[in-house]
Amino acid sequence: MSKVMSVGTASPQFLLTQDQTVEFAQELFSESFRDINRLLTVFSNGQIKQRNFAKGMSWFQTDHSFAEKNDAYIEQAVQLGSQAIVSCLTSHTYLMENVPYEEIEAIFFISTSGLSTPSIEARIMNELPFSPHTKRIPIWGLGCAGGASGLARAHEYCTAFPKAKVLVLSVELCSLTFQRNDRSKSNLIGTSLFADGVACALVVGEEVDTRMWGKLSTVPRMVDTQSTLMPNSEDVMGWDVKDEGLYVVFSKDIPTIIGSWLPMQVEKFLSKHSLHTTDMKHFIAHPGGKKVLDAYVDSLGFTAQMIQHSADVLHEHGNMSSATVLYVLDRFMRDDIRENEYGLLTALGPGFSSELVLMRWEA
Repeated sequence: MSKVMSVGTASPQFLLTQDQTVEFAQELFSESFRDINRLLTVFSNGQIKQRNFAKGMSWFQTDHSFAEKNDAYIEQAVQLGSQAIVSCLTSHTYLMENVPYEEIEAIFFISTSGLSTPSIEARIMNELPFSPHTKRIPIWGLGCAGGASGLARAHEYCTAFPKAKVLVLSVELCSLTFQRNDRSKSNLIGTSLFADGVACALVVGEEVDTRMWGKLSTVPRMVDTQSTLMPNSEDVMGWDVKDEGLYVVFSKDIPTIIGSWLPMQVEKFLSKHSLHTTDMKHFIAHPGGKKVLDAYVDSLGFTAQMIQHSADVLHEHGNMSSATVLYVLDRFMRDDIRENEYGLLTALGPGFSSELVLMRWEA
């Protein structure tokens, strides 16, 4: 097994309330939809209070080329990614001692909202004193499932190399993909929901002695993982790549798909360990939106209290794609969770796909 020892986050500087984004959307979309006022209720129904963005409101009121957007992505990704790593490795909440950069064996970099070669973690390695021999594993294109997938791949790495310390760095700057001239309902919904956020998790192998520097009485150990692809479901979620950049694909059927498809995946996964959903004390869910959270509760039989951390992150930050589930995990780790209690971490993404991570809190 592997364990998560620390989580650090970094939020972009521009904080906008949902009321401010409603005004922006009303001005932008009013000519395209006769029933714009009815459609704008999606902003309030989503129960998002505020969101952080890499740029201020004025930036989104003018057109930008794909190159301009991507240049902004690279600049902000390096800056915010570095901040999240520093926060993770020097956290006073989780660590009694700072973890040296040169002890990090690998960096799993997760993103779907921009392009960079060399990838962002390489650029960050020029800013922070990592060993030049640090392994780089960039993972692109998993969307909202990326944070959970990154943890799963880090777990597998640490299972193979039980003395390893690795980072999972998720950088999502969804706002920089915004298309002013896309007047589709998918873009309107995306405008009401998606935000920017960056998070980093420190994952270590079973043979790493954490007694001298780990601060928590219990930490989540990753017991097992499962990735599942729904065949022929490319139109559920993803990007359309066009000359102007990335255009969001976001099906209104996602909550229905969760209800009909996800429970059997969860039951199959848990049964491998002679467990059931009723054995899960904690549900670390990526909050794709309010309807997604409601679908989790309805289909998996979890209580509303079990998704409270996810709902709070959605309320305070919006959907930050892959980084969001790490924000949720951060809140769970700050709770005083009893030893041997089980948790299920889950996220859904393009493909259409699910990522599941079984966790058990241990001293």
